[in-house]
Amino acid sequence: MQRRRLRDLGHPVGHLDPGPLNAITDVAGVLVGQTTVVDEGRGVYSGVTAVVPAALTDDRARTVPAGLHVGNGYGKFVGATQIMELGELETPVLLTSTLSTFGVADSLLSWLIDRRREPVVSVNPVVGEVNNGWLSTGDPRPVTTGHVYAALDRASGGPVAMGNVGGGTGACALGFKAGIGTASRRVSLCGRETTVGVLVQANMGGDLRLLGRTITPESLGLRRAGPSGERGSCVVVVALDIACGALQLSRIAARGVFALGRVGASYSHGSGDYGLAFSAEPSDAPRTLPPAELDTVFAAVLESVEEAVVDALLAARTVHAPNGRVAAALPHEALHA
Repeated sequence: MQRRRLRDLGHPVGHLDPGPLNAITDVAGVLVGQTTVVDEGRGVYSGVTAVVPAALTDDRARTVPAGLHVGNGYGKFVGATQIMELGELETPVLLTSTLSTFGVADSLLSWLIDRRREPVVSVNPVVGEVNNGWLSTGDPRPVTTGHVYAALDRASGGPVAMGNVGGGTGACALGFKAGIGTASRRVSLCGRETTVGVLVQANMGGDLRLLGRTITPESLGLRRAGPSGERGSCVVVVALDIACGALQLSRIAARGVFALGRVGASYSHGSGDYGLAFSAEPSDAPRTLPPAELDTVFAAVLESVEEAVVDALLAARTVHAPNGRVAAALPHEALHA
């Protein structure tokens, strides 16, 4: 069955209009590439997702403004302290599985060195992760340098695949198979139409809240996917096509984490919940958004993240792992019950 998005089923989220693709790639200058790593026989479900600000892909050592929010720090987020200290992003953002984090960071560094004409003496690779060990029980570090290069090199501004792809291949959220989700909203800022886009790597515990009710696997006669101890993680990446400062971007990133509560995230002890926001436009003098415009961006992030998480669930496909575990996809019929 073809997996459809929430608004395709007649349930748009919020009041703001999405961009043409309803994806983070609606933000001018933002590219996404993914590599999916699956070995059904060994029970490997992993991969890497690359969110690439186009301004950082040439051989100049450019940066874009950025902010980070840590909702719960039980996770790995390579590059976090420098983003928080300097308020800038100087590499693509890669999302993968827990034990592949450090190899992926090294591969990202190699990719950057290969592309730079000048010697690289310092760089801050940025890599986030989710723990997919409940479903992916084979090779704990299946993502190779080749997978990372492929994701980065195929990054484009087109549609973004969702569900069991890239860094979301082995992810489960809210008791169902989950993965990568994305959405966008068009807003008016500084007298012009701009775009706020999000990409979510959804892997958290909790019970799904959707269309005014709670939908659990048990209520649908399905087995709950994910660890019983409510361990999980979620990374939310937010992009804007207008340059604003690091402080405001960190507040925007926080709304990405807050929005997870709308769909039922439990924010448990064992969950690493991170929000990263960046402006796709490089700027030596980013502007400060006035309160009314900042509120508009907050609303765009809240709506987009809620929709992206649900779309990740709707796009996901059921996985039967060789060890007998089953991660069931959210049945579309559940939205009409």
